[in-house]
Amino acid sequence: MSREKFPKYESVESIKAKANTALKKARKKNSAIEPVIIEGRKLAKNWWGIAWNKNLESYADYSNRLPRGRRYVRNNTVLDLKITKGEVQAKVQGSRVKPYRVNIKIEPLTAIKWNKMVALCNNKVESLEQLIEGKFPKQLEELFTERQYGMFPSPKEIHFNCSCPDWAYMCKHVAATLYGVGARLDQNPMLFFELRNVDGQQLIKKSMNVKIKSMLKNAGKKSDREIAEKDIGDLFGL
Repeated sequence: MSREKFPKYESVESIKAKANTALKKARKKNSAIEPVIIEGRKLAKNWWGIAWNKNLESYADYSNRLPRGRRYVRNNTVLDLKITKGEVQAKVQGSRVKPYRVNIKIEPLTAIKWNKMVALCNNKVESLEQLIEGKFPKQLEELFTERQYGMFPSPKEIHFNCSCPDWAYMCKHVAATLYGVGARLDQNPMLFFELRNVDGQQLIKKSMNVKIKSMLKNAGKKSDREIAEKDIGDLFGL
């Protein structure tokens, strides 16, 4: 990467105008693009997006890098953002005509953390039903945000690069993409499990299985086998 010690300042109006023009062109070429569009003053409105952003901002490593990313994502410069297992691919409009390519890889959740999470979530069906609806029950909050055993990634688990010439550890395009992830989680919380490369439905199914077996036992009925995942899925529409 070449080094630009003094990046040229660009006004908000200029950033927004370039982003709007680039988005129109991109949509003509590819109707499948998924831009991050921020409406209103808040970058995120639901628990998932807010918690993701709050976690990012809690790390000293990122504290000086994120403000420019907030400015960029607010002006809809993230023209395309896709989340797959453990990876984020994005195109972000910068000062040049051609958008920059951003790649972010997030390490999978460790087996120790995942097993602990599954065990703690067992028999919390009501909470997990809220979870897949995009709501977040307070009783599960600590399980996801606790620093040592929670599910949000730490800086050492996040690896990124950008095609821009900025020499900084985290450029504004990467920062904008990280905030874009928060916006995506607002729309579809289950993408979080995809990002951490774990099966979110496993939490639901295991908890439902425990709950159903308990209900059968209380009703005086015996169950000599664990309820199949398919049966649970049919019951609850998963």
